[in-house]
Amino acid sequence: MMQKGTICLLMILALAGCETTPILFTGPYFVRFSELEMSRKESVSQPIEVIIHNAGPALNEDVLVTYTVSGDARDGVDYVINGTPGQVIIPAGEYFGAIEIQLINNANNILRTQDLVITLQGAGAGLAVGQGASAVGKSFTMTIVDDCILGGSYIGEQGPFEDDVTVTSPDCETYALSNWNIGVFNTTLEMDLVFIDNGDNTITIPQQEEEVLDPSQSTILGSGVVDPVTRKIILSITLVDFSNEVVTLTLNPD
Repeated sequence: MMQKGTICLLMILALAGCETTPILFTGPYFVRFSELEMSRKESVSQPIEVIIHNAGPALNEDVLVTYTVSGDARDGVDYVINGTPGQVIIPAGEYFGAIEIQLINNANNILRTQDLVITLQGAGAGLAVGQGASAVGKSFTMTIVDDCILGGSYIGEQGPFEDDVTVTSPDCETYALSNWNIGVFNTTLEMDLVFIDNGDNTITIPQQEEEVLDPSQSTILGSGVVDPVTRKIILSITLVDFSNEVVTLTLNPD
């Protein structure tokens, strides 16, 4: 029989054999893009922030990060970078900085994509760019998707009422409006409609049935005009089942 002292010694040796050497981070700390890629339609009107973050401790000084831009997207045609191009600051005491990109809607009815590639080049305070040996997060790609001339976000106005709406199209000829019930009916239900761009700054709303209305009240049709400079759309919607009452809806690009 094994002696008690021998058993204890074996247990101690076994535990000692299971110990692992702690892996200590030896640096350097680094900055990187928080996302590697994104896709946005050119009709997005609000500036888009591309975030860069410091993966180490927040510093008590501003960190200047430099970058280069490449890809087939054209500066001043497809996009502009607000602020100082080629530089972004992570403020002292903070972890994040942002490159602000404003997309430009070319409004040419050519549906294609362009890529904007941003590559980090250097960072102050001794920080590396990209994570690890493969420099993960050193580059970011934004795919800019062309939109139709009338596609995008609008503020819909009817009398004293207004609401945010969108206009979309698969072919730049037939469009869908997300909601025309802006102060028209005593309900908050959204009512979409289809309209056709005639290519001469006029619009046709073909006869159609509004699905959320009773069939006896659902028939609409109409016409419209487009301001080619401002892209403002004015729709005259005829409520066939309400003695052909006409509702005028104005869409102002957001």
